[in-house]
Amino acid sequence: MRLYQMLLQFMLAGVILASTATLITAQARPGCRDLCGEVSVPFPFGIGEGCYLNRSFEIKCNDSSHPAQPLFGNVDVKNISVRKGEMRFLKLIAEDCYNEAGLQVQRKQTSLRLGKFTISDTQNKFMAIGCDTYATIQGYQGEDRYTTGCMSICDSQKNVNDSCSGVGCCQIPIPKGLGNITLAVSSYDNHKNITGFNNCSYAFVVENQFNFSSKYLKGFQGETKLPMVLDWAVGDESCELAEQNSSTFLCKANSTCDGSYNGRGYRCKCFKGYEGNPYLHGCQDINECNSPSQNECEKPEYCVNTIGNYTCKCGKGYHGDGRKDGTGCIPNQTQLVEIAIGITICIVAVVSGSAWLHLLRKKRKLVKLKEQFFRQNGGLMLQQLTGGEASSETARIFTAEELQKATNNYDESRIVGRGGYGTVYKGILEGNNMVAIKKSKIVEQSQIEQFINEVVVLSKINHRNVVKLLGCCLEEEVPLLVYEFVTNGTLFDHIHDKGRAATIPWETRLRIAAETAGVLSYLHSAASIPIIHRDVKTTNILLDDNYTAKVSDFGASRLVPVDQTQLSTMVQGTLGYLDPEYLHTSQLTEKSDVYSFGVVLVELLTGRKALAFDRPEEERSLAKYFLSSLRRDRLFDILESRLVDEENRDQIMEVAKLAMRCLEVKGEERPSMKEVAMELEGLRLTEKHPWVNVESNSEETEYLLNGKPSSSYSYSGSSNNTSSGYDSIRSYVVILPLDNGR
Repeated sequence: MRLYQMLLQFMLAGVILASTATLITAQARPGCRDLCGEVSVPFPFGIGEGCYLNRSFEIKCNDSSHPAQPLFGNVDVKNISVRKGEMRFLKLIAEDCYNEAGLQVQRKQTSLRLGKFTISDTQNKFMAIGCDTYATIQGYQGEDRYTTGCMSICDSQKNVNDSCSGVGCCQIPIPKGLGNITLAVSSYDNHKNITGFNNCSYAFVVENQFNFSSKYLKGFQGETKLPMVLDWAVGDESCELAEQNSSTFLCKANSTCDGSYNGRGYRCKCFKGYEGNPYLHGCQDINECNSPSQNECEKPEYCVNTIGNYTCKCGKGYHGDGRKDGTGCIPNQTQLVEIAIGITICIVAVVSGSAWLHLLRKKRKLVKLKEQFFRQNGGLMLQQLTGGEASSETARIFTAEELQKATNNYDESRIVGRGGYGTVYKGILEGNNMVAIKKSKIVEQSQIEQFINEVVVLSKINHRNVVKLLGCCLEEEVPLLVYEFVTNGTLFDHIHDKGRAATIPWETRLRIAAETAGVLSYLHSAASIPIIHRDVKTTNILLDDNYTAKVSDFGASRLVPVDQTQLSTMVQGTLGYLDPEYLHTSQLTEKSDVYSFGVVLVELLTGRKALAFDRPEEERSLAKYFLSSLRRDRLFDILESRLVDEENRDQIMEVAKLAMRCLEVKGEERPSMKEVAMELEGLRLTEKHPWVNVESNSEETEYLLNGKPSSSYSYSGSSNNTSSGYDSIRSYVVILPLDNGR
């Protein structure tokens, strides 16, 4: 009899649990379809008459597709969430396509009518893809019309990466509460000249998880729809008003009213510890003990379910709340002693074993560390680029200890320059030899090629007016470079500092210009492999105590094969000095350096900065303002007043005309750097020897220009310089020593 009663109770409990499970899993009204294909359709949505709350929630099931496909209006539904109040579906992509002749071959706009539902502003974004594309999204926020959009641009497929930042792709967030949208996309240049890699513009609203890829410039490979999410709510009133009318209030047992995220209607939400459909049967208690992810008990076997919650217990010999997020289960006093002894023994064993392993690994680690830093800092890449020419006879390899001693362990008082790429220290080696030591910041792998490029370029330059790279240290994680010590400031400092500008009269400025032009002429015409500097500017021209020019920063330079006159590169340089032809075509030539040098000449003449946004708009670009003043015969109005006198007036005018030729928009109309250097040197000769007629003695002048220059220059520096030209030198590795001759 007792066995029979136990069996009956067990069966009754099973029936109760089964009925509860049925209530929890049932999502549709009784007698209505719960599934369409693989998609659950929960109430207040429904399939068929009487199965949905109202027409706004009607779902149609297309049983002719395999599997069957639910439709909301004319869009394919992928998921409906009662808990989040969201619907996920697929939406068409707006397109605008052209052929190679620039004629439109396809145009497709798309719209979406959502009734009182809205596009989720937290789950979606608006995107446009294409190289000459502008797209708009238009909709309504309540009764108010709202329009926004974005534009994407690109000239070449090489300029596009996989980030949606306006180049080939643009994106904007969805405004809150936007519904009934229309998408439009157009091309502002009919995809001319880019149809080879992009002949269509696209616009769409898509889930935030969607990531742009440059492959989409060629189309979506058969995809015509993308996923997006809308927010839905029931009713038209707020929670406060809805709760006052119990006959129409939709939140059933064990649920609460949650305001709509889009400002219209409300949502129902199960209490914590309950789950189910709050719009249909209400919410039922969850047995949190059935799933470790739903409870915080230290031991699942000590979890006890309660209505709407659960409790945790501790086993024999322990006390506490038994929760991971609480005090847990604490051993009683006698067990603490045993545990402490066991832990102590384990700690001693672990420490002893670790010390023994540490001693075994220490030597091996020290041996591998230098090799690791050598590889990390580009040593192998340098060997490949230089063909293994660097050796102990042609390069100085400094140890980390040697450079620490030279800088007094990199003391703050030894800093002579800071910048975005590192810090420059004044170092004193044995024998009181002063050097400049560049300590780079942590270098990313993508920057190593640029650093190695500068070393390879400098190893091929042999000129007294180029900053010499003396050696390096690759033994530390942060690479170190050693240069000759030239810290009398940059030409930029001397021109634009009123106190210093007076120390460089016109004669000195003319000599600095001639020396700099001589370096660039050497790079273009006399180096074993022609070199384009690519970043000529006054901050990259250092001065020693004798105001001898020293050109620096070859990190952006490029070697030019003898059979080529131009290179296709990513545009790099400094605004204000950048060749407009190079900026437009990405074709780098020697004439790009000529343009930049022309800007330097104008700086020397005017004492103005190459680019200054604190000046009126017509004066912001020094090159444009200079050319405009020259054409209006107002040159002497913009020259630095202290430079001009009766003796050098004609000479300054000649330099101004030379600068004007250097600043021609077309590179082919600019002089070569060799011609510029010869003309400046000729002007210097006429200044020193007025009896020299440069035009009638061109052969003698050219002989003088090609003769061996004086080697009387000195190392110099001062510790108070805060903007050193060394800061722009961005490479490190073994350096090949240079001669003093040209």
